[in-house]
Amino acid sequence: MHKSKLWLITIGVVAFALGWYGGINGNEPVMTSSVGGASYGGGYGAEAGESSKNAVKARTKQGETLVVNPGESIQAAVERAQPGDSIRVMPGVYSETVYIDKDDIHLSGFIAAGERATLDGQGKLNDAILYSGNNIVIENFKIVHYKGNGIMSQAGNNFEIRNNIIIDTGIYGIFPQLGTNGLIEHNTVSGIADAAIYVGMSDNIHVAHNEVFDSVAGIEIENSRHAIVENNYTHHNTGGILTFITPGLPIKTTYDVIIRNNFILDNNTPNFGAPGSTVAGIPAGTGILVMAADDVIIEGNFISNHKTAGILINDHANAAGLTLDPGADPNPDRMMILDNVMSNNGYDTIAEVKAFALTELHTGNIDIFHIGPSQDSCIINRHRYNTVGIGSYSECGFNNTDNIDTYLLAGGAEPRVIQPSERGEIAYLGVCTGCHSYRGVLIGPAVEEIQARYAGNPEGIVSYINAPFKIRPEYPEMPAQNYLDAETQMAVADYMLNIKPHAQTEAE
Repeated sequence: MHKSKLWLITIGVVAFALGWYGGINGNEPVMTSSVGGASYGGGYGAEAGESSKNAVKARTKQGETLVVNPGESIQAAVERAQPGDSIRVMPGVYSETVYIDKDDIHLSGFIAAGERATLDGQGKLNDAILYSGNNIVIENFKIVHYKGNGIMSQAGNNFEIRNNIIIDTGIYGIFPQLGTNGLIEHNTVSGIADAAIYVGMSDNIHVAHNEVFDSVAGIEIENSRHAIVENNYTHHNTGGILTFITPGLPIKTTYDVIIRNNFILDNNTPNFGAPGSTVAGIPAGTGILVMAADDVIIEGNFISNHKTAGILINDHANAAGLTLDPGADPNPDRMMILDNVMSNNGYDTIAEVKAFALTELHTGNIDIFHIGPSQDSCIINRHRYNTVGIGSYSECGFNNTDNIDTYLLAGGAEPRVIQPSERGEIAYLGVCTGCHSYRGVLIGPAVEEIQARYAGNPEGIVSYINAPFKIRPEYPEMPAQNYLDAETQMAVADYMLNIKPHAQTEAE
């Protein structure tokens, strides 16, 4: 090493040490009460006005109630149902995939003496419940042993998913994709190879009172905006609660996310995500992970017993295995950390975190770790935590989010109407982008790889999505998409083959 470089490093270390010494021996630390005082003045509520505790508007007129008994088909009842109808499924075991492509359907399991209507994929079926309609309610089911997803929405607005028990359903447990105005509450989800609850490319979402465990990611807010994650219990996952931007997706932003009043404990499960996928890069022992998301508030959580860090914040440049997206801002800006109870975090962290911590002469436990550029971030009561990388954080000008109850929309969002010319694009956004980004690996291969394989052959894609088989050992087997009608299958195949990188732009 050149002497000049060694001299600069020595000066830097001495300067840091002097600053650190002066910081702890100079002014008294700023102590801020979390009771009363100023509340956050930003967020969706500041610009939108009225909000609601419900995502699906109460019916003014009830339709018919169709009852499904053991031995009968739930899907047959869906096909008979008309918008405004309810379907009641009696306790028993049903081995099928249910697809709802109508609006205003309420699908409810009936619970009798603790016994539920149980959808059992027997380790053979791909998906339990899929829906693309608006104003959908799914509640009170037990869903087990599927290979793809437990409950997945595909571009439907105004939905409520509540009081379900979901175990071992493959890639995702609950997965709303490309929807606006959704409530996910009082569910128990476990044993999921990606995210137990995964909100993708959606807006105005409320995730509350769920228990998620024994999965790679507990709760994940990805490329989504205006979300509140509160009062959940997330434990024994690889990562507890995540909010981030995945590069290569059509929606390029994640912002305005409140993570508050959750119990986030013991998320040290070894990562068993698909090799090369985005979640495969989550270090085991992460309480909260924020990657490139903006305007994230972390408040009132109990975060304890995570070997990597209690709160881990990074940009895209410091994330393993990501293909950068020039259309997405790679940095997490306006992070806001309020009072949280944090203990025994970062006690056996990864080598990369240790190395960066040493640049600040930090050894020992780490509650909050931030690497990469960030603008206008803040924290209160920083003296309570063991921190690395937050020297640029200022003192927050507020100490709670009491003014914000929910981001759900009063009266609901306008129902999504899919025009015939949009069929391919909406199917691509609502279905394909759950597993395929344009470049890089999300769950399956990149779209540009699919384009190369099937160039000029949309019929080949249609044939494959109807009866997929394992081609690449490094990716999980793709669930069949044979519930889509033939016109939609051809439209999405054409759209996928013709989409260009410049078309992957922010959806407004």
